[in-house]
Parts: sequence; structure tokens; C-alpha cells
Amino acid sequence: MDFEPFTLELGSAALSGTARKGAGTPLVLVHGFGGSRQDWQPLIAALPANRPLIAYDQRGFGESQADAGTPFSHADDLLALLGALEIAQADLCGMSLGGATALNFALNRPERVRRLVLISPLMVGWSWTSEWIERWKTIGRAARSGDIALARDLWWCHPLFDTLREAPAGGAMQTSIEAYHGRQWVQDDQRPALPDIDRLANLSMPALLLAGERDTEDFRLIAKVIAAMGQQVTCIDHAGVGHMLNLEIPEVIAGEIESFLSA
Repeated sequence: MDFEPFTLELGSAALSGTARKGAGTPLVLVHGFGGSRQDWQPLIAALPANRPLIAYDQRGFGESQADAGTPFSHADDLLALLGALEIAQADLCGMSLGGATALNFALNRPERVRRLVLISPLMVGWSWTSEWIERWKTIGRAARSGDIALARDLWWCHPLFDTLREAPAGGAMQTSIEAYHGRQWVQDDQRPALPDIDRLANLSMPALLLAGERDTEDFRLIAKVIAAMGQQVTCIDHAGVGHMLNLEIPEVIAGEIESFLSA
């Protein structure tokens, strides 16, 4: 079945995405920082063609729009999206920043999530290591000075993508970074929120956590914390790969996700 495009107006913002209808609980795919729903194409191609799917661009990324200076929450946007599409309960799959969105939503609205998949997830309110903070500040300084090209180069050379630069899918990631406008490096309008680590014990629905053995220190620790504190978390640690599992080993994780959702 073909995907149908949609646009959801949210005041001065708008979310763009595509949906594929089908029987059963829909799987909602939430991409990472600087990316778009296009990052899911290798995974979508490896999932069963009859699985209902929704892939959308988070506010301010891809084809979605954001009004600078307007505070917002990615999880609130996801709630509005499910409401507009008349989805009472969904399976969620979030990657990196999208993992933070999916996890935050699942903690806020557990009745709306049947099963949760987290791929190299970020976490709302995470306390970053000094190394991560310094690299992030360096990228931000370049972007705020108007040198977005330098900011993109610094991002592409980040340890987060060490294994991907060695992989065949590296070219696709580099193209995605070159297309990123970089506005969130200059100003991020997400509303401040309390750390989700303080309520991880409330994570009650079945969850699948997919991690890369060669991911960075922060994301390795986030995965360990979620696996230890969540109530029903199954963790699969993949050897030889890093952060972007959806691009590095899409067929492998597609099989794991399908098995988990069908259990």
C-alpha cells in the first residue's frame, strides 16, 4: 500500500509526514536531530509492506515548519499528531532525539503507547559529559557566527558518526547533514522540562532498546540507565556499529523490531 502525505497545522507551526494504512496498531517513526523522515527509508524498506506506518518530520526539521521564538514540546506535537490522525494507541519507534520524544511521550501518556522501540535514544533533561558539551558549544559558536558550513563539517566529524563514516551508508548521512539548515544550533525553542531519568521507573509498557557497541559514552550510558530502570525493557547491543543503527544495519534491526511488535 502506498504512503499518503499529510500536513498538520499547529498554530504557527506545521508537521509534514506520510502515512501507510493497514490492519493493526500503526508504528510511528520519529527521526533524530538534524534529520528527517527520509532517514527511515532503509528501515521502512526492510519492514513488512503491510505494516501500517507513520513517518513525520519533527517541528523545525525536514519539511515541517517552526516559528522562531515559540516554545514547544516535541512530545506535545506527537500527541497532536495522533489526535489529528485519530489514533488512540500507537507503537512508537524513536531514534536519538526522536527516542527522547518517544520516551517522553510514553512517560506522559502511557495509555497511548502499546509498545515502545528506542534506537540509540536521547533522554529529556540528560546531564551531558563535559566532552559532549564542549563539542556542542563549538558547533553552536560556528552556527551563530553565520558559518553553517563549518558547523555542518564539525557535526559530520563528530564521534557520533565515527562508524557511519566508515560504512556504505555514510554518504546518505553526509547528504542529510548538508541539507540541514542548522537553526536549532542557533536557537532551540523546546520548553525546559524536568529530567526523564527521575521517572524511568514508571516506564511500564514493553520496550525494545537497540544500542550500538561503538556509540558515544553519553548514549551508551543512557541506554544502560533505561534498560536498568524501565519495567519491561529488552536491550539488544549490536557489536561493531555506532549510533545510526537505522542506516548502518537497517535490515537487522527491522527484523528485531518486527519480532518485538508481533510478539
